[in-house]
Amino acid sequence: MSQDLSAFEKQVILALQRDLDITPRPFLELAEQVGASEEEFLAAVRDLVAKGYIRRFGATLRHQLSGYGANALVTWVVPAEDLTRVGQLLARHQAVTHCYHREPAPGWPYNLYSMLHGKNPGDIETMAASLADEVGVRRYEILFSDVELKKTTMRYFREENAD
Repeated sequence: MSQDLSAFEKQVILALQRDLDITPRPFLELAEQVGASEEEFLAAVRDLVAKGYIRRFGATLRHQLSGYGANALVTWVVPAEDLTRVGQLLARHQAVTHCYHREPAPGWPYNLYSMLHGKNPGDIETMAASLADEVGVRRYEILFSDVELKKTTMRYFREENAD
């Protein structure tokens, strides 16, 4: 599939898979890195989306660097008939960055998972209790993160293989 991409399109994808600087016009900087105008760069991105090569564009928050000192996975026990409603309510909440349904494992009844970030553990406990009230689910556990062992951005091309 990558052989169908032009050299310029591969350079655009390579630029997009790097971390973006927090600037007023990050795509202008990426365009300059690949020797294009901002308009040309964004046109190529739109074309890659239209062709299905890019399906989504996401951001990863480095929460420790942005003032959030705590994060936790909140696991919920939600009746199957209520999963959609509760999942959608949690997913729409500003405090929730990730929300997933998983089948319960033997000995582990939790089937809905949400990720919360806060300045300290107390913030997360307060948020989780508030969310529990809002969605009407009483059975949940808060699993605080101790150490981040890995957080990477997906890489589709390596610098040396982009051409």
